Amino acid sequence: MAKKNNTDKRKMNPVLWFLFAIVIPIIITIALATVVLSIAGIDVTGWLKDKGNNIPVVSSFVETDKEKQLKREDESVKAMMSDKDAEIEQLKVDLTDKEATVEQLEQEIMKLENNQANENEEQSDDEQVKKEVTTVKTIANSFKDMDPDQAANILQELEQETALAIMKELSNDTRGSILESMNAETAAKLTQQFINTGN
Repeated sequence: MAKKNNTDKRKMNPVLWFLFAIVIPIIITIALATVVLSIAGIDVTGWLKDKGNNIPVVSSFVETDKEKQLKREDESVKAMMSDKDAEIEQLKVDLTDKEATVEQLEQEIMKLENNQANENEEQSDDEQVKKEVTTVKTIANSFKDMDPDQAANILQELEQETALAIMKELSNDTRGSILESMNAETAAKLTQQFINTGN
């Protein structure tokens, strides 16, 4: 058993010897050289990165300043795009709201235009009626001064509605004189129509 332990120690000794005699002194030398060169103002890490990029396997592990800057720019661009996407979504919502408001306003405009058109029609109808009433009153005044026989002849030739409208504006005495001068059949029709209209 003691021989086996000695054999294991001998196998370990070359490994330990290699580690303590070669590897550790190299690491210490590199560290000291880096410190001394850095104090002297030489950019050791930049030089190592440049040289490491030329070595195929090492270049995949070494990140250059340009790559770092590109990563930062890429991240800022992604953040900006995310902000712009959110802004676009907000603008779409705003646009939908504006379109709904425009549609509502267009409907209100149509209602107002329809109401205005109806009011204009009613006003024009009212104005037309007023004009007709004024015209009928003016003509009725001329019938008051006319000879009853002559007035009767004119009224018999007019349409019944027009004749009735004129007769409504005349006084009872004038109306009676004109009806007396008409033929009986026409006078009877006008009187019946006059009664039917409620005047």
